[in-house]
Amino acid sequence: MLYDIRLQLHYDYDRAAGGSRHHVHVAPQTIPNVQRVIASSVSFGPTPSERSDFLDFFGNAVTSVAFRSAYDELDIRMSARVSVSRPETGLDVSPKLADLGGEIALVRSLAPNAPHHFLAASDFVDLDPAITDYARDSFSAASSITGIANDLCDRIYADFTYDGEATTVATKAADAFAIRRGVCQDFSHVMIAGLRGIGIPAGYVSGFLRTIPPPGKERLEGADAMHAWVKVWCGREAGWQEFDPTNGMRASNDHITVGYGRDYSDVAPIVGVLKTTGSQTGEQAVDVVPVG
Repeated sequence: MLYDIRLQLHYDYDRAAGGSRHHVHVAPQTIPNVQRVIASSVSFGPTPSERSDFLDFFGNAVTSVAFRSAYDELDIRMSARVSVSRPETGLDVSPKLADLGGEIALVRSLAPNAPHHFLAASDFVDLDPAITDYARDSFSAASSITGIANDLCDRIYADFTYDGEATTVATKAADAFAIRRGVCQDFSHVMIAGLRGIGIPAGYVSGFLRTIPPPGKERLEGADAMHAWVKVWCGREAGWQEFDPTNGMRASNDHITVGYGRDYSDVAPIVGVLKTTGSQTGEQAVDVVPVG
């Protein structure tokens, strides 16, 4: 699938902001055998005083900007054309959970995609006993790592309610789990916490998802949003597999990846510091448009 993607982040400040510095993660990346970025650009209004573009440890595209002059609003715009062609789901060649630890030990590498980085607790993902117990029910329902991940993905989809008002961007996995409500970020964190709790490496994927309007309805401009799902290390043969617990499905050609991390904190669209005395409000608009 070929997509044109447009993203706009807009921030208004009650008092003029200045002396700010931010790291921005919004541009898709080329991933061998998954997706290819044909063109991509990130722009800002106002124009930053300093800018640099680089790849972080996990290979994610980062734009670092600094503003020396005061401003009362900030716009971040990203546009890209991306081709996505994920491999078809093949036979399940993942090991049983009892054998996974031995396979992890055989990975003698600390490269960014090594499973060792995705086993411990992280900023948004504590190894919560209640979530671990919840994940163990999937261990009872399936024997292989891929089967466990697929079952847990389906159960979160069935047991949790999508509610954009129930949580905030700062909500951790245990808090979302307690109320069984939230958004894609929360469902992904819960799934990651559950899998790590039973010894399965799991990470966070940030990106975009094409949405399809109901029959007879036109697609609304800006109706899409950034999305999140989960990558799971399913053994040395199967490697990393991706699951979307918000929609109860495997990642498809409608999922366009921006970045990988241990949780949201590694791939937040924008993080940074600024000098201001007032509050701020933000808006996000995304268009994911199939080409041809």
